[in-house]
Amino acid sequence: MKKPRIGIVTLGCPKNATDTEVMLGLLNKEGFQVTFDNDEADICLVNTCAFIEDARKESVRALVEMSAEGKEIVITGCLAQHFKEELLAEIPEARAVVGTGDIGKIVDVVKAISEDSSLRVVEVSDVPNDHDQTVLPRLSIGMGASAYLKIAEGCDHNCSFCIIPILRGRFRSRTIESLVKEASWLVSQGIREIILISQDSTYYGLDIYNRMALADLLRALHEIEGLEWLRIMYFYPTEANDELLETIASLPKVVKYVDIPLQHSHPEILSAMARPQHPEKVIERIRKKIPDCAIRSTFIVGFPGETEEHFEHLAAFIEKHRLDRLGVFTYSKQMEVPSGHMDNQLPEKTKKARRKRLMEIQHQISTERNQALVGREIDVLIETYNEQKNLYVGRSQWDAPEVDNLVYIKDADGDCIIGDFAKVKVEEAKPYDLIGSVVG
Repeated sequence: MKKPRIGIVTLGCPKNATDTEVMLGLLNKEGFQVTFDNDEADICLVNTCAFIEDARKESVRALVEMSAEGKEIVITGCLAQHFKEELLAEIPEARAVVGTGDIGKIVDVVKAISEDSSLRVVEVSDVPNDHDQTVLPRLSIGMGASAYLKIAEGCDHNCSFCIIPILRGRFRSRTIESLVKEASWLVSQGIREIILISQDSTYYGLDIYNRMALADLLRALHEIEGLEWLRIMYFYPTEANDELLETIASLPKVVKYVDIPLQHSHPEILSAMARPQHPEKVIERIRKKIPDCAIRSTFIVGFPGETEEHFEHLAAFIEKHRLDRLGVFTYSKQMEVPSGHMDNQLPEKTKKARRKRLMEIQHQISTERNQALVGREIDVLIETYNEQKNLYVGRSQWDAPEVDNLVYIKDADGDCIIGDFAKVKVEEAKPYDLIGSVVG
């Protein structure tokens, strides 16, 4: 088979989506045709996730579906990194397995299996600690006027529930120069919002500059002409220092939004998780340093040993601190990490009931916070048009793509342009959405 058409299935987090864009960019540069209709594909690249059990099941389902359709498959991502031998043994249609630290080899892998129909390739480094500062080509898979910029890979923290260091290796920063170069290219392609991602963005630079340098990176990216919004995902509580918070507050292009996974509130559960104590302190500092800032956080319920008292502490914490955006996950047991071996594992029924309770609390908080915006004029990045509702759809600076609120926009005079910004007066508030009209 010569120059097969490459289809794509991407699962998991934004970091995975960025890896997919890089792999497709490399293949496209070498003359491989990329198709977004997998019915037309000769080979399907399935970029998998293995972060929690549900993600593993979703990845396996995708592989089984592709296999049932008779597609030849290249398996990449976290599932490939973790279960390389098992995947080849269990899925006859799998022609190759490529690990998280080996995506730069995707062209050689696809060429090899294209030229030899009997060949099966495993390209998975035992420890995925690659450290390439090259700005690799990217082929967009659909974020509109926004794009993710992966500033680092891996993680040096050892949270007792998290498998990321096993799947992605130790923390590795990219240089400011390489990131500015890639961001400038993205902006030249029409990108208006750049979203900085890594497993722990606040840790950025410590490995290559001997200090946390996210503030320096923000200042450098802020100089890019044509860039409108800079967003940071994934703060670590103890690393949200005053310099970083003051930099966010002072730079107009950096949106006033902090995504800081706190995971729990009770000291005993935080200790068992190997997470920082006193999450209330960092919330107070963020609100003091960054006026009008939206705080997003995530929490885990049903961690091993979580008692009713522990859970009620968390519920009271959420009611008191009234976070703007909130995600709640039920604990996912994995035997590769310490928490999988802890005593007092909770039943799924208990976990789901606790998650439901927290989301009911947050529903009311989100409703009240949105109602407080009625009458305000806000900037909205317009992303699409909803024909059924006859409304444009976008996001405010306080909302990240795919996880946060939407703004529905009435545009009587035809001023809205997809991929551009509009000034919108908020007229109505739903629990997780706003509705308004274009001003002027």
